[in-house]
Amino acid sequence: MSKQRVLTGITTTGTPHLGNYVGAIRPAIAASQDQANDTFYFLADYHALIKCQDPAAVHQSTMEIAATWLALGLDTNNSVFYRQSDIREIPELTWIFNCVCAKGLMNRAHAYKAAVDANLAENEDADKAITMGLFSYPVLMAADILMFNANKVPVGKDQIQHVEMARDIAGRFNHIYCKKEPLLTLPDYQVDDQVSVLQGLDGRKMSKSYGNTIPLFLTEKQLQKHINKIKTNLLEPGEPKDPDSSTVFQIWQAFATAEQTAEMRQAFADGIGWGDAKKQLFGLINAEIGEARERYNDLLARPADIEAELQKGAVKARAISQPLLEQVREAVGIFKLA
Repeated sequence: MSKQRVLTGITTTGTPHLGNYVGAIRPAIAASQDQANDTFYFLADYHALIKCQDPAAVHQSTMEIAATWLALGLDTNNSVFYRQSDIREIPELTWIFNCVCAKGLMNRAHAYKAAVDANLAENEDADKAITMGLFSYPVLMAADILMFNANKVPVGKDQIQHVEMARDIAGRFNHIYCKKEPLLTLPDYQVDDQVSVLQGLDGRKMSKSYGNTIPLFLTEKQLQKHINKIKTNLLEPGEPKDPDSSTVFQIWQAFATAEQTAEMRQAFADGIGWGDAKKQLFGLINAEIGEARERYNDLLARPADIEAELQKGAVKARAISQPLLEQVREAVGIFKLA
């Protein structure tokens, strides 16, 4: 049985937080340990330029995110771990896809439509401050996926559309240029309903854009301070509390075993104080990430070693991207005359 090729990208904006860990990094590293999978993980630094025009921030985020994945145990011998910008075939493939992708398809992209709607709500020009990067980034995402003929792309529900667009682009390319035999694999999205979407300090989804995150590798003291900031109600110790409406319990559940979750649910019913619940939550999280925190800080002090891992991944990735792009170029008529 052939392996399933699974591909995941991580945009290099900001510092990884608990939501990233629970929702993407932890399940991805577990997938990389499944021998049925052929796993590709990349740092999406070209995508980062859409949202962030601070060079120092993009560079720092690239180092922090790479260090995070390595510290948490990603085995780069069994996975392909690379930086998007090191794969020079990706921008070329993006341009070729731009030439077959319908503008109408990009008009329907959720991020573009949301930006237009926000402008119109402020009585501004519909395309104010909207770059071509924002407008056409689903084409770049399609190139990321199709460059390696990925079978499965794990995404959140808000990203399903982008995988469907990649399928559309691959299908159109195959229809125009590969009538005898399809060159590009049509990918499927993979949404894991068992993976938690963590709430942030204010009860909304944990997100850098909301400013409500708990960074993953804070010091113990800083981690405790952030957990203490989690919004709770005014119920006193001894008063029963509803775990299903509590951010503290929701985060607890994402890190706890089934037995620990049941015990904390009972503690809520028995009226555990918020201070005690937060103290226990800190202990639970710290126990899981403590050793990785030490490895992370050690890696940050050795950026040359992080770079070496990324270059190792780039060599493996380009062994696939180079021959595929040659096939694409030949298919569209761009190759040597003799």
